[in-house]
Amino acid sequence: MYFVTDPNRAPLPEPLTEARPLSPTSMTPSSLPPATRHPWTPLLLGLIALALIPALLLAFGRVQYEQSQKTAAIVMDYPALVIQARRFGLEPQALLDRYKKLGVNGLALYEDTIASLEQRGELYLKNGSDLAADFPGQGVKTNAVYMKAATPAIAEALRGRYTIPTREVTIGGQTWVEWPSDPRFLPAGPDTAAVNDFKKQGLVLVYRPYQDDAVPTAKVGADWPDVPFIAFTGDQVIGARTPELLAQVDKALGKRLPAIIEGNIQKGLEDLVLTHGGVRLFALAPNYQNQLEPLDVASKYNLAARERGMRLLYLRPYPTINETEDMLGRMQDLLKRSGVKLETPQVGTFAPSSLLKALSMVGPLAALLLLGLSFPLARLGVIAAGVVVVLAFGLNLLQPFESAALLSAVAFPALGLVLRRSKVTDWFLATGLSLVGVLFVSALGASRESALGLEPFRGVGLTLLLPLLLVALSFLPRQDIRKTIADIYAAPIRLGDVAVMALGFVLLSLVYERRGNATGGSASTFEASLRRDVQDTIIRPRFKEIAAHPLGILGLSGTLPGYFSGLLILAGVVGQSSILNTFSHFHTPLIISAARVFIGLGLGLLLGGAAIWALKYGIRLWNTYGAPRVASARGQA
Repeated sequence: MYFVTDPNRAPLPEPLTEARPLSPTSMTPSSLPPATRHPWTPLLLGLIALALIPALLLAFGRVQYEQSQKTAAIVMDYPALVIQARRFGLEPQALLDRYKKLGVNGLALYEDTIASLEQRGELYLKNGSDLAADFPGQGVKTNAVYMKAATPAIAEALRGRYTIPTREVTIGGQTWVEWPSDPRFLPAGPDTAAVNDFKKQGLVLVYRPYQDDAVPTAKVGADWPDVPFIAFTGDQVIGARTPELLAQVDKALGKRLPAIIEGNIQKGLEDLVLTHGGVRLFALAPNYQNQLEPLDVASKYNLAARERGMRLLYLRPYPTINETEDMLGRMQDLLKRSGVKLETPQVGTFAPSSLLKALSMVGPLAALLLLGLSFPLARLGVIAAGVVVVLAFGLNLLQPFESAALLSAVAFPALGLVLRRSKVTDWFLATGLSLVGVLFVSALGASRESALGLEPFRGVGLTLLLPLLLVALSFLPRQDIRKTIADIYAAPIRLGDVAVMALGFVLLSLVYERRGNATGGSASTFEASLRRDVQDTIIRPRFKEIAAHPLGILGLSGTLPGYFSGLLILAGVVGQSSILNTFSHFHTPLIISAARVFIGLGLGLLLGGAAIWALKYGIRLWNTYGAPRVASARGQA
């Protein structure tokens, strides 16, 4: 209390008080410092509302584009099919016909090598040491390899294909081509007859060329067949290390689209995609596929086509024909239920308006400024907002749209829980603002490259951490921050506090590790089975949202004592951040992401309400259990 020393001056009607620091026992939603109602708040909210107009237009255009792309091809690896057919005594075409009835409508054909020409009987190779043994004293070089072709044209074509010096020699009365090294693994162009045959069958063909330095730059891609898609082998495209060769590959592609293999973004591919666009391809490694049940594999391919924009479903047969047919039958059924048509993929170009994007940028900038000004310590909030801006533009190399998309994904999940967090209904405000942020993330982050699964914007992982940090900073009381730091330093720590903090850190680390589609975190067998059953019937919500939304609702209810409510509110921030993070996967159709989020919100709301009731009941039971017996014992005494 303050006292006045002037007797002629009346005391203040209400004593001035300083904001008291939050202690572990008083940190409940109602005791958290309220947001600052800044004079600019109505203006900033109005700017956000106006910026929603171009964002909505962009979202509508994106949905139209995605709905027109619901086609896919089940592409079988042809060499693997041939191996399986021969293993079971079948002709490859006969086995292919069986698989075509189960939905296979495409084949992946590799470029021939000299070894494959030898296998087809088009030429014959013999090591120099063996040839010298057969024809001694005729000048055979034992370290060379000799080739005899079925026709002179084949031999001449191969000799002119490479920079390797060769020469014609006559040995034993026959004409041979002498190679200074083993040519078996040199790329030898396409099997034109097979390509034409499969095209007549109406199959979608994916050509897989090889690279070798012995092929002159000007000849690379010159004989690629007329097929719609090219899938490069290895971890880089042909010419990735040589600008001149990459330019030749870019020219050779023509109207063909390069395949973007999920989980293996090949070096140099982005340069080709900038010119030609691309098509997303999903495949499983053979060893991994064989560890899974056919139904699991079918579910994964359906998920890839339905929810991740995969247009080429590249697969290899199981070791047995029965397993392969089970997989294909289930896959065909799931794709039909998902509305994915099996035909030549119709791959359009997604080109959102740059003007509408520029107008949409006003929204996240206004939201971040409002967030900073609404901190109980407004100066700290503005500094934090400034740091986020610098971080976003720095990570994205000053690219405006990508930077603004990151700002949206950071600002909107935190904004609602900074503005209001004193009662359960404030969860709806926080969720509403997060959904508003979704439109800005989609408007600013969706582009041709991000829709193809290439990196949308840098710093996606921070969308789960920065909102959490911003809301945590807003918990600081409205007082000198030096005093708050001193209070925190001097606060007594109990063993239970340490255990709670350790648990929170472990859970946060798990959430961060398990972000995205392919991460280092692994799911349990039960979770994997549950995911398959759920994702085959509905759009599977993200598990972190189902867990985090109820925790946030429970924290806002103030049911738990002490700092537990504040920690649960922070857990709720993870759920809000996950909403924006879900929509940061731009290769996933917007409607699919929306369905996933709203299912998660509905389940989270139901579980949150049940958790509040169960916790209140449990606390009441804890506090009253045994009370009648104690009262009875006291009465008897």
